[in-house]
Amino acid sequence: QVQLVESGGGLVQAGDSLRLSCAASGRARSDYAMGWFRQAPGKEREFVATVSWSGGNTKYADSVKGRFTISRDNAKNTGFLQMNSLKPEDTAVYYCAAALAYDGDSYSTKTRDYSYWGQGTQVTVSA
Repeated sequence: QVQLVESGGGLVQAGDSLRLSCAASGRARSDYAMGWFRQAPGKEREFVATVSWSGGNTKYADSVKGRFTISRDNAKNTGFLQMNSLKPEDTAVYYCAAALAYDGDSYSTKTRDYSYWGQGTQVTVSA
């Protein structure tokens, strides 16, 4: 079992930055890729970014590429999402998730591949 807890959300203005953290605890059966997803009111949950267990491979949604940076510190069991140049359309609840069995340099952008999810943190960007 892996427990995930996000933090760092808040209310900011367009153009501001936020750094989300995802603290992992528990005992995973395997190494895992970590992903960030978001869900805006009335919309489906969508992929934002993912990072492999090694940290060497990352993938971003086109809508955040060049503005967001995903990273992880396995020694501290923590993942991060640095969000710069925030836009009102980035407003959503942000979730971190773990995809077990995606070890090494592999990752997934598919919601269905993620077994464990945090409770989410609200990010609101005003115009």
